Amino acid sequence: MDLNADLGEGFGRWVLTDDEALLSVVTSANVACGFHAGDPATMRQVCEGAVARGVRIGAQVSYRDLAGFGRRAMDVPRAELADELTYQIGALEVFARAAGAGVAYVKPHGALYNRAVHDEQQAAAVVDAVGAFARAYGRELPILGLPGSALLRLAADAGLPTVTEAFADRAYTPAGTLVPRTEPGAVLHDPEAVVAQALAVAVAGEAATADGGRVSVAATSLCLHGDTPGAAALASRVRTALEAAGVRIEAFA
Repeated sequence: MDLNADLGEGFGRWVLTDDEALLSVVTSANVACGFHAGDPATMRQVCEGAVARGVRIGAQVSYRDLAGFGRRAMDVPRAELADELTYQIGALEVFARAAGAGVAYVKPHGALYNRAVHDEQQAAAVVDAVGAFARAYGRELPILGLPGSALLRLAADAGLPTVTEAFADRAYTPAGTLVPRTEPGAVLHDPEAVVAQALAVAVAGEAATADGGRVSVAATSLCLHGDTPGAAALASRVRTALEAAGVRIEAFA
């Protein structure tokens, strides 16, 4: 199982994520590329830290929404959105290369991630951007997303590698999608519940649903959110529990 977390989600003097601590736990780092959070100095620092620890660097692309942290749904035309996403991937690639690596995958953030589950045009824009990167740099980047999503289906149709993802600290609907953050109980705050869900996903391939049931979740990567209080300590606890259960932790990219 790969462990990924959102890193670099600060801006200027505002620091949100404990990047140093999280980089010692995760195997893949979803780096904010400046549109929902992040700035050039932060991107450089996270890339350097990731390379030093053997952590894969992923471009966490989003809507242009610094004020809303990328969590507000926006109706951006496909071509315009694809250009903005390509811009973000390219910016991170420069810092990743300077650190001695390169962007290893792409993961949409926030509202774009959720829209790309069912919105064909928004999902297609992500695929277009990754395709543009492939033409420019001669390598195809895996796209990380929710199982059964339009995003992963369109990526596969385009011949791009796909990676399925589950969440340790998010509640699921019976359909296998994430409960919207606007609804009560969408985010799991109890550390015991987060660890239990991580183990259920990794060992049994299932997750708890908001109505008390269970849903099948086939995932190669497990997301541990980095923007919640005590995130680094919780991520470390999750990794320890997974390893104790015999789960091998390794990057997918």
